[in-house]
Amino acid sequence: MGSEISYNNLLKFSCFVIFASLILRSTEANSQIPVRSLQTDTVRKSPLKLKDVSGNPYEPAQKAPLFLYNPSNIKSTIIYDPDKNEYVIYQKVGTFDYRTPVHMSPDEFRKYQFNKDMRDYWQSRISGETAGFKSGLIPQIEIGGETFDKIFGSNVINIIPQGSAELIFGINISRTQNPTLSEKLQTIPTFDFKEKIMMNVTGTIGDKMQLGVNYNTDAMFEFENRTKLQYAGKDDEIIKKIEVGDVTLPLPGTLITGSYSLFGLKTEMQFGKLNVTTVLSQQKGETSTIDVKGGAQISEFEIYADDYEANRHFFLSHHFRDIYNDALKNLPVVSTGLNISRIEVWVTNKTSSFEETRNIVALADLAENSSHIYNKVPDFQASPGAVRFPDNSSNGLYGQLVTNYTAMRDVDQVTTAFNSLYPGFQIGRDFEKIENARKLNEREYTLNSQLGYISLNSALNTDEVLAIAFEYTLNGQVYKVGEFSTDGITAPQT
Repeated sequence: MGSEISYNNLLKFSCFVIFASLILRSTEANSQIPVRSLQTDTVRKSPLKLKDVSGNPYEPAQKAPLFLYNPSNIKSTIIYDPDKNEYVIYQKVGTFDYRTPVHMSPDEFRKYQFNKDMRDYWQSRISGETAGFKSGLIPQIEIGGETFDKIFGSNVINIIPQGSAELIFGINISRTQNPTLSEKLQTIPTFDFKEKIMMNVTGTIGDKMQLGVNYNTDAMFEFENRTKLQYAGKDDEIIKKIEVGDVTLPLPGTLITGSYSLFGLKTEMQFGKLNVTTVLSQQKGETSTIDVKGGAQISEFEIYADDYEANRHFFLSHHFRDIYNDALKNLPVVSTGLNISRIEVWVTNKTSSFEETRNIVALADLAENSSHIYNKVPDFQASPGAVRFPDNSSNGLYGQLVTNYTAMRDVDQVTTAFNSLYPGFQIGRDFEKIENARKLNEREYTLNSQLGYISLNSALNTDEVLAIAFEYTLNGQVYKVGEFSTDGITAPQT
């Protein structure tokens, strides 16, 4: 009985242990399920479909920036096996096979070579490397015919332009709100157009002719823009070189110097041992020599006095200008025979000083002879038998003014007095009125009393007027031009 109980208890215990172990294993299995699922989730497939090439030349190659070319240590060789009558393509790194060798029959190899040559040919045509030049904006031009090839050495024309061109278009609209103008004139549009070109063109025509053009609109000097067309012959040809455009003529000697700034035509030819160089051109520059002595530069130049000191030197009359050269033929003797004894010089007053000032009227044709009268009024022309020297009686201008145009002595009536003579006699050309004109003192100018001209110490401005009255003696006779401020002439009373 006791043994039976113990057996039953042992059986229950064994069942419990087995059941517990099953539960434990089941629990362990369940606890491992998440771990396995985590390991499965971490392994992901790559989105890139990478495929290695096999080395078969018929297999299409993958072309993309990600796929690089083979390194330089991978060498491809083709070996013909006469025993098997086939071609074997090897790809090796050193002595080791990098790829499995590819075997091709003669027909397959010819097909492979033909396709490769066709692909290389069209690739070279696209890149412009057929004739050894890179393609540019203007494609190469091939001209057929033996004549062109014989003259220029090749049938290929290649032009390579470089540079930039900038065009600026604009419009400016200015509007003036002026009621006195029409609506159309109040708005004024103006166009603004600017260009900036930097161009460099090089090219070849065959093997013998070269072209070079350099142009820049912002160049400071003209010689910076150069144009040249050159033809170079072979060693056995008579014509060695022809240049058109900017050419040079250097000479080896020092007695006759060459020229380097020429524009024209230059040819170099050879007849046996005789070399002939011909230049037809114009010189675009000049050569100057600088002498330095004692640390200072010495240079000679020519300049006219009226260009050097403009608006400072004036003849008192056209007559004195006409006899100037003849009067100086027998220097040091001045053979004019005249002597200016009295003179008054008046200019436009731009100072704050009003001492020695008067209202005056300056007349361009006063005391001039018939060859130097420019007004168109018949009464102001030279009278028959009048003196040919400067004098108030040389023409009818002074006599008419003091008799028929006395109103002009009033400065406010000058323009009105001469209105009836327009356009034959007009202000700014034939006469000018000066209010409060200033009289120059003798220290402000220099008078040549024998040649009849004065030199001002200060040049006149473009808006200033110079008026002169003078008196001179010639052959014992006194002549007078104009009126002096001391003549006692007063303006008429109104």
